[in-house]
Amino acid sequence: MSQSMLNKLNETVSYLKNEGIEAPAVGVVLGTGLGGLVSEIDIITSIDYDNIPHFPVSTVESHHGKLIYGTIHNKKVLVMQGRFHYYEGYNMKEITFPIRVMKLLGVKYLLISNAAGAINLTYKKSSLMLITDHINLYPDNPLTGKNLETFGPRFPDMSEPYSKKLNNTLREIAQEKDIQLHEGIYVPVTGPNLETKAEYKMIKLLGGDAVGMSTVPEVIVANHMDLPCCAISVLTDECNPENLSPVAIEDILKAAAIAEPHLTTLYTELTERL
Repeated sequence: MSQSMLNKLNETVSYLKNEGIEAPAVGVVLGTGLGGLVSEIDIITSIDYDNIPHFPVSTVESHHGKLIYGTIHNKKVLVMQGRFHYYEGYNMKEITFPIRVMKLLGVKYLLISNAAGAINLTYKKSSLMLITDHINLYPDNPLTGKNLETFGPRFPDMSEPYSKKLNNTLREIAQEKDIQLHEGIYVPVTGPNLETKAEYKMIKLLGGDAVGMSTVPEVIVANHMDLPCCAISVLTDECNPENLSPVAIEDILKAAAIAEPHLTTLYTELTERL
């Protein structure tokens, strides 16, 4: 990480502190079509990304592009309503810039969500999958370049990239609330096109249960900065290479909307218990 990037981070953090954002405990990244958690927040302030110095701007229509600060069950939260993707033309350092900002503002836990396709065909559309591990197929990494030891080690360990504490608590909540919560391995690809039949077969052979276009860069940086994180995929389509039909973004958003209330329940309850 260059000195210029560090300067940008410090400027962004100073701006957000001046806007009244103070010591949020929990950071949340909301994926495609997954903005329902916002209705559970007692909002203190909401800032458009394009007003935040050095912040990327979301170019995806289903991502609102707001940083929301408020409380859930009296816990201070900082929520990204819309994230950034490699397919938008951003590099990995730009994609993960907000995660570093969250950590520097004081966030102690990071909760991530995404929309994904089900490779494991026992997992059905509009269900949820707790990510227990991942296989990174991105051609780039947010940690390339000079390392700043103040942020984390040159070679961060990834033997447990998803927090056992957070995952175990999510399992308990799902059982208590009678929410079906699958578990599995997430595989990110660059996008923006969906995958071919042969690519779905390959991902299954690799051991993937779901495929998406996000999340892993944020998880890598969270681990680099010693920020415990968890991630849940909303499964928006079933990727059966033997019976594959075209999927429109409208269908993905509809499937996400069906599962969203359960995701909101899991993350609001988890926030309360942290």
